[in-house]
Amino acid sequence: MAETGFKKWIITITVIMASLLELIDTTIVNVAIPHIQGNLGATLEDIAWVVTGYAVANVIILPMSGWLGGRFGRKNYFMASIIIFTIASFLCGNSTSLDELVIFRILQGVAGGGLISTAQAILIETWPREQIGTATALFGLGAVVGPTVGPTIGGWITESELGWRWIFYVNIPVGILAFLLTYTFVRETPKDEKKPIDWWGIGLLAVAVGSLQTILEKGESEDWFAKTYIIILTVLAVVGTILFIWRELSTDHPIVNFSIMRHRSFSVGMFTSFILGFGLYGSVFVFPVFCQNLLGFNAQQTGELLFPGGLCTIIMMPFIGKMLNKGVPAQFMATVGMFLFFVFTWMLSNSTLATGEHDVLIPLLIRGVGMALLFVPLTTLAMADLKGPEIGQGSGLNNMMRQLGGSFGIAALTTLIHVRQGLHRSNLLANINPYNPAYNERFNLLMHGFMAKGKSMLDATQMAYAAIEGTVMRQTLLLTYDDAYWVSGLIMLFSIPLLYLQPFKKLKAVADAH
Repeated sequence: MAETGFKKWIITITVIMASLLELIDTTIVNVAIPHIQGNLGATLEDIAWVVTGYAVANVIILPMSGWLGGRFGRKNYFMASIIIFTIASFLCGNSTSLDELVIFRILQGVAGGGLISTAQAILIETWPREQIGTATALFGLGAVVGPTVGPTIGGWITESELGWRWIFYVNIPVGILAFLLTYTFVRETPKDEKKPIDWWGIGLLAVAVGSLQTILEKGESEDWFAKTYIIILTVLAVVGTILFIWRELSTDHPIVNFSIMRHRSFSVGMFTSFILGFGLYGSVFVFPVFCQNLLGFNAQQTGELLFPGGLCTIIMMPFIGKMLNKGVPAQFMATVGMFLFFVFTWMLSNSTLATGEHDVLIPLLIRGVGMALLFVPLTTLAMADLKGPEIGQGSGLNNMMRQLGGSFGIAALTTLIHVRQGLHRSNLLANINPYNPAYNERFNLLMHGFMAKGKSMLDATQMAYAAIEGTVMRQTLLLTYDDAYWVSGLIMLFSIPLLYLQPFKKLKAVADAH
């Protein structure tokens, strides 16, 4: 039975609060990395495991979370995840070495994977089936806004007198409150303790998904297959995935129930969730790098720029949920969302070195509207046909695909930036020669300008060369980031036909699953 009245809303607030803990923590640490590195005396390569360890643990647990919720009871598993996440947050803040911090971040990631998918499953079962659009919209507030406001909060805390440890300590009071509310209001669900544990499935899942996520997180920085351990992880990911699928299809008690793929809306929804993750996390990755490396903004300014778009998403979510409840086809809304995301990337791909805060505000607001039109309809389409225990399984797999889409997006865009940066620099340097009148005019203008300020001819010449090099570097970065925006937008645009592989269905026509 779905909940009504006050209890429905207090459960909704509780699960959103808990899922926000995990979703904000996915990105809040990124802006604090330089401060943590300096404080703990770690290299940049080593400190990256603070982010990688969390992401790997998170994505391993996500597809298992439905089974864990069924075995121990969804409420019990959710409360345990909140407790472990809160304790791990305290331990992260108290870490005195990099090893400690990485271990506690992995523990945080394990708990976080349970929070996000179980929160969505609880929310879907709390709301009446015909209002699944509203439930998805409310869950989407955290899923879309969390990664967006994470850098803003992280930048503010890190730059304040509190220091980087408080990006973990702030989780503690929220975690305690979420636990108390869950204990008081969330209904118990049946446990299925009699089924044998699929240990082989758990092991193969950890190997397959953990290897893949590590490759995506570390591949670019390690020059991909130039490192032996990346090659080994690639083999493990491929072989582990094949063996895992075979195991789950052949056992009577699988850790991941692939039978839910019989629902066409869900199986296609896995791909659209992947694309959503690519756009959501990929754009959040490129934009801060673009602003800080090229436009000269600091971390806090960049976070503040992202905030209005996140606010726009928050405002739009409830309206989109109501439109879904009234029977507006989710495919139509998602099509508009993908097109708006393309418009966002197209506008930013026309950026120049003179681009300022006001120039990026409108594109970010368009992105905010687009993300609201994407997340709610895509998640609703994927989850609408699932019933009972399938909801937990589907939620875990759907969230895993979104996370993997984000990881693929960041890895692909990082590689694209690296490759295109070399190409654009080579093309620009072809114009830096004494036979180019425009170059000679610019160089002489710079040199005489430095001499007019009292520099010797030798110093002025060297300074002119340095100024030209700086201009080439900035133009190279500008062209490279423009390419990254174009690729992100085109992938989203060309994914529109996927939406129409899912069946059109009014939510009110879906039978009540409770």
